[in-house]
Amino acid sequence: MKNNTEEWVQTKAHGRVLEIILNRPPANAINRAMSRAIYAALRELQDNPDYSVGIIRGTGERIFCAGWDLKETAGEGGIDLDLENDPVHGHGPGGFAGITEFHDLTKPVIAAVNGAAVGGGFEIVLACDVVLMADHAFFSLPEMQRGILPDGGAVQKLPHMIPPNVAKEMFLTGRVMDAAEATRWGLVHKAVPVADLETQAMNMAQEIAKGAPLALQALKEVLGYMDGLTVKQSMAQVKPGGDADCPIYQKMITSQDAIEGITAFAQKRDPVWKGK
Repeated sequence: MKNNTEEWVQTKAHGRVLEIILNRPPANAINRAMSRAIYAALRELQDNPDYSVGIIRGTGERIFCAGWDLKETAGEGGIDLDLENDPVHGHGPGGFAGITEFHDLTKPVIAAVNGAAVGGGFEIVLACDVVLMADHAFFSLPEMQRGILPDGGAVQKLPHMIPPNVAKEMFLTGRVMDAAEATRWGLVHKAVPVADLETQAMNMAQEIAKGAPLALQALKEVLGYMDGLTVKQSMAQVKPGGDADCPIYQKMITSQDAIEGITAFAQKRDPVWKGK
């Protein structure tokens, strides 16, 4: 099954997995229209109960995403803040690349990084939940050399994901982080030969999709909710009977799927999820 959300963003359904493919040659650079198209694909993932997991990858073996389409912006005479933030003609409700500000996206997304992820392309990766990377691929944040900052998620997230001094060096120098280093810092789950990347990403997505739909979404919800809380606060609030503002988690606790999962374990059979 194949459904073109837009020419630049293609989607393919694989059972409970929705594959989202960036297809704007030569570099998959992100302009406002592409941001909105990526958001539309992710919105389909979020809203369609048939899907549990998403994968984002680029076409080919050279570039995952080169980030913000600076040539288009330069051709427009610079950054027009009103246009960038316009709800209809700007990047849309998901923010840059359709994902960096899609805060209510509760279904897990795997980044399958098939090549260079530069600037905003790296920020797409940072917005995903699990990252697999081709062993020849790399990350970089060259915004300092463009007179701007990587404020679509990198400056906000990266210092909390790797040692802050390493993140700061990347911001200041724009230098390349290869797959081996990214794996060492824990940014990447695994680096694999590019020929194996799609298969391994799909295998992981299918494995994740075996989980109960509500529980998969509840996990992202509670992790987001606990961000900034102390362990003591998290333990007090995120528990059955706790007062966490996590409606999916609260629904999950007393769901039919929770009963089914326990019953299936006791009966030594695979669970049959209903998503409710």
